[in-house]
Amino acid sequence: MPPPQRQKVARATRVVGAARATATRRAKAAARPTVVLLVRHGVTPTTGKVLPGRAPGLHLSEAGRAQAERVAERIGALRPAPSAIYSSPMERTRETAAPIAKALGLRVRTNPGLLDAAVGEWEGKSLKVLARKPEWRTVIGWPTGFRVPGGESFAEMATRAVDTVLALAEEHRGERIVCVSHADPIQSVVAAMAGVPLDMAQRIAISPASVSALVLGGGRPMVLCVNSTSLEELVPG
Repeated sequence: MPPPQRQKVARATRVVGAARATATRRAKAAARPTVVLLVRHGVTPTTGKVLPGRAPGLHLSEAGRAQAERVAERIGALRPAPSAIYSSPMERTRETAAPIAKALGLRVRTNPGLLDAAVGEWEGKSLKVLARKPEWRTVIGWPTGFRVPGGESFAEMATRAVDTVLALAEEHRGERIVCVSHADPIQSVVAAMAGVPLDMAQRIAISPASVSALVLGGGRPMVLCVNSTSLEELVPG
């Protein structure tokens, strides 16, 4: 075989070999599940006092900023480290995500699917005042049967949050990712992955700056931890 032809064959062999290696890596990645860390934002000056919804201009308090730094330290210690971090567009979630992203050397990507529930006419109202409304019994006892006036239903919020997390897990198959969101969306996602009826999701505690970890893909979902304030169980010993 003439030298030029041998060179062409050698180049073609290398190209085919590289393509096969890439396909093998992708196949292995596709077979691996994704670990999703769901982080609730830190406390704000109104946490536990008002229903914030999507009201703009609500920032972390000093205590909330300290919580964000602590959760960043915990997530930053994970190996392998998360490869991406997403956040709801609200200020309180982006401010919680910022130190996590810094610890990981990543940039925060906002995703509206991680937004808190749209609470319409109840946005910014005192929780004590809302608790006196006759509709509050339905909110607590049968949330899927209620829609806040001018807002979205609990079921709509849950579907949005679950679809968003599943899509991100698929996009980052075989990796670890962080999603910074709000209590209700995280409760809904955890409940769905645990097989818990949505009407019981509010029985799941999701504290400020807590982490809930899921394994998604490669079969049935698995809940690794819920409302965690320590990630030692995810750090190799």
